[in-house]
Amino acid sequence: MKGQYAVNLYTGVPVVANASGDYEIKREPDGDFKLHAWRTGKHSKGKYQGVGQIFLTENNLKVAVIAAEPVPFKKRHDYTPMQRLTSEFVSDAVVAAASTALN
Repeated sequence: MKGQYAVNLYTGVPVVANASGDYEIKREPDGDFKLHAWRTGKHSKGKYQGVGQIFLTENNLKVAVIAAEPVPFKKRHDYTPMQRLTSEFVSDAVVAAASTALN
């Protein structure tokens, strides 16, 4: 079909840089965090390289990918599109900590 593109669903956790420049999970006031889902959009930039990669949402929030999976093109509107994938990655410890909330 004309105009179709590959759509991936990224489950991620918002991250912020700490004083030493490393990324850590952005936590709520109670110390907890939540995973959210975003998808690639028609105008999303960058190339997915793996778990731990950071992407920007359309509101310029930095999010670390915890899981990725393909989504059927016709189901793409069920998820919020992201802006662009960056070349930055979070540490394995951040991925491991966020992965505990997957199930």
